[in-house]
Amino acid sequence: MSKAEESQHHRLARNVNELLQELRVAQAGVQILFGFLLTITFTDKYAASSEFIRVTHLVTVLCAAVAVALLTAPAAWHRVLFRQDRREDVVAAGNTFLLTGLAFLAVAMTGTVLLISEIIVGGWQAVLIGGIASLIFGTLWFATPLLTRDTSPKPYAPWPEERSGSS
Repeated sequence: MSKAEESQHHRLARNVNELLQELRVAQAGVQILFGFLLTITFTDKYAASSEFIRVTHLVTVLCAAVAVALLTAPAAWHRVLFRQDRREDVVAAGNTFLLTGLAFLAVAMTGTVLLISEIIVGGWQAVLIGGIASLIFGTLWFATPLLTRDTSPKPYAPWPEERSGSS
């Protein structure tokens, strides 16, 4: 195997590991949220809730379920394609799954904030609080990184171990 192939191999292994580490952070949050959302339906207050709360809850649960599916998909892909020399596919698909999963998680989090706000304060204040939550998630998770992303082409910059000559 040539030096260029070896460095590509190490780079892909690192990318897979970084992707899986990032997923662990998001997975924990969405799984806890999903569990919380499921328990709400078994409360007395939910039984007497309005159609708005029930529909918002259902949409929120569905978004959380989609987020769970998307945020766990890269681990499943990695396991299924393990030792098939498909790390590049796992990284590319995993990146898409992670970003899409985070979008669904942001909607689920916003829905959860809206639900709780509707029960506590209700009316336009609840919608305002939900809107603020949506703005915060959208800004911190998507808008700011996209605005600060450097899109200029970069010359090849070797990883530290490649600069030192060790593999």
